[in-house]
Amino acid sequence: MSVLTTSVAFLLHLASSAAAPLPCEKRVVRLEAEIQGLKNVVSEQHRYILELQSSQSQQLQRIPNTYLDPQNLYRDCSEVFADGNVASGLYVIRPDGSPMALSVYCDMNNGGGWTVFQRRKDGKETFDRSWAEYSQGFGDSFSPDGEFWLGNEPLHLLTSQGNYDLHINTEDFEGNQRFAEYKNFRVDNEKDQYQVHVGEYSGTAGDALADARSVNANSPCKGGIKFSTFDHPGYQEADADSQRCIRYSRSGWWFCRCGSGDVHGQHFKGPFEAMSDDGVAWYIWHGWSYAIRSVVMMVRAADLRDPAPGVEQWTAQLQANMVADGAAHPRYDQ
Repeated sequence: MSVLTTSVAFLLHLASSAAAPLPCEKRVVRLEAEIQGLKNVVSEQHRYILELQSSQSQQLQRIPNTYLDPQNLYRDCSEVFADGNVASGLYVIRPDGSPMALSVYCDMNNGGGWTVFQRRKDGKETFDRSWAEYSQGFGDSFSPDGEFWLGNEPLHLLTSQGNYDLHINTEDFEGNQRFAEYKNFRVDNEKDQYQVHVGEYSGTAGDALADARSVNANSPCKGGIKFSTFDHPGYQEADADSQRCIRYSRSGWWFCRCGSGDVHGQHFKGPFEAMSDDGVAWYIWHGWSYAIRSVVMMVRAADLRDPAPGVEQWTAQLQANMVADGAAHPRYDQ
């Protein structure tokens, strides 16, 4: 009996000795896998940073040196276009009163001369920003598909130079494209909390900024719509409702009745992932809960001069070449 007991004890000891390292080995394997995963993340982020730096360097190299002379800067993309530049891309401008030059994307489609001041494409850039960030601008304005906000202060300086039109391109998740255009677009200075002014509407997307035009007698924003952020609410309704709209949409915007035309809402990966009106919204087209896919906003001088002689022919030839290469820009006027 003692021999049997001793044998059993010996076997149990062997079993426990053999089994003990297994959990440790599994833990080591798991940790090594986690380390490798973290290395992959770091490597991917490093690759993305290098690509971004390379892209920005290439874009900056395309800016003609003559544009960098403070004495030879255009005031906006309308002047860039009127001077014979018909290719969409980065240009340097300096609006009246601006303390510095601005690198902006000029869209030469739809008649040319449009200064792009906002772009939403894929949700890579958060628009849940502070008052200071919205004032000075943020995001990637160097890449053709980068998301950004040019800034309330530059937008005020731009639109204070004269009479400007606002053009908004929108696209849903089915590839349908609509546009909205407004006359007499202007943004006041910071003292007036960047209050927005818009005039007559035209387009195919619907008038989602009707409250800003003061055409609705029942609008809570008949006194004008001031810009709002989570740290600087300027919304006209009750304070509690103001905070609700800003907190709900997680963005800065000219809020009136929350998300009626809030193109700075959360970017979702599908049309109906939004919780009511907290997505990128243009409610009069798709309703409150449909988060549209992309939005691009731009301004142009209403009194845009005719381009330099021959520009019309250059533009037609350029567009023909783009069509032939299969790289024509999409149209938003259908």
